[in-house]
Amino acid sequence: MRKRIKPILLPLLVVLALVIAACDGDGATDTTAEAPTDTTEAPTDTTEAPTDTTAAPDTTAAPTGETIKIGALTDLTGFTPWAVNARDGMLLAAEEINANGGVDGRMIEIVVQDSANDADAGIDGFERLVEDGVVAVGGTISSTVAAAAAPLAEQLQMPYLLVKAGTEAALTADSRYTFRTCLPAAPMVAAPVLQYAQEQGITNVGVIVADYAWGQSFAAAVEATFDGSGVDYGEIQFAAVPPDTDFTPFVRAVADAGAEMVIATGHPPGSSAILGLAQDLIGEVTVTGSWIPPDLAVVPQPDVAIGNYADFACADYTSDGYADLAARYLELSDNVLMSDDAVAGNGIVTMVAEAVGAVGDDPVAIAEYLHQTSFDLEGYAYTVSWTEWGELAEARPIFFGITEGPAPEGVNEAGDWWIEVLTHSEPLEPYQP
Repeated sequence: MRKRIKPILLPLLVVLALVIAACDGDGATDTTAEAPTDTTEAPTDTTEAPTDTTAAPDTTAAPTGETIKIGALTDLTGFTPWAVNARDGMLLAAEEINANGGVDGRMIEIVVQDSANDADAGIDGFERLVEDGVVAVGGTISSTVAAAAAPLAEQLQMPYLLVKAGTEAALTADSRYTFRTCLPAAPMVAAPVLQYAQEQGITNVGVIVADYAWGQSFAAAVEATFDGSGVDYGEIQFAAVPPDTDFTPFVRAVADAGAEMVIATGHPPGSSAILGLAQDLIGEVTVTGSWIPPDLAVVPQPDVAIGNYADFACADYTSDGYADLAARYLELSDNVLMSDDAVAGNGIVTMVAEAVGAVGDDPVAIAEYLHQTSFDLEGYAYTVSWTEWGELAEARPIFFGITEGPAPEGVNEAGDWWIEVLTHSEPLEPYQP
């Protein structure tokens, strides 16, 4: 195991400050994003996104009979771009299912609670959704929320489908109602990085992680995955979380160590800053992102991102299925790009609706159906199925880069650039708690 450098606190480097993805706030809950009727405006906070997209889009289908309520427990305050994408993906699925007659004539209603990247708000929101009669809950981004709400889901026997919450604490060996849908468990996510490095003949990488739960989990995954692989990762750089961090000393350290690639996926808030510094201090070098909506990384510095920024996704942005789904999504949402969070949100409602059509609206029966079924979802990079404890059983995330445009028509309103697949991960071994 390599020596870990302790964090260095320096003045703020003003580059794009992203919220902390897939990881670790008293937030007020916001109810009622209803698919058949007007939706409540979500909190407008925070994250520096290209546009303000927090207001939920209107949906149009008129309900007939008793509705099927699906909860969206997501971090509209704190992880706003991720959460808005997940919510709007869920709303799109509900609108389209309703427009086609619903589930056996019953309309789907999406009920939204803002979990605010806060454990207490997440628990409160989950309880409110259950009291409101939902048949399943989905859309969580924050690992803090997932770790707090997952035991409640198990206790209440309520299907709970995560999007970007990668903490190992969300699942136990006895979990039966909690499911991952996009980001695998933290111990699984270093393998695709190693695969890409080996395919490119890279033998020396630099690793910069945030000195908190997600970064520490990712660092442990790097150590377990890279040791003995022939790819050296040197001294893992543990940096504080922005806005109190100047990443210059950390990037300089990996540059001095001869890094041919910078792995920044363990430090989501620093991805953009690290990307710019790496080009200055190392040269043309690939910098991995951290499962963030691609437009967040590209829009602030397209000239730097094109050809140098790379990231992961559970969606295949280059597939025909994604293109069709994204074109419909951008007609509904104020977002400028459909991220994989939105693809996962869409898939959550699609899967739950299928389960209700097959076994009814009992949450226990829905969970059993999910465990017994494999789903080929529109826009996904792999088949979605689960282990008995709810880990993704067939995860194959794509590793993609940013290239010059034009993008396929109707799928990117964020600029003249697009996405290319650098590698498609081999199936990841499911992490067993």
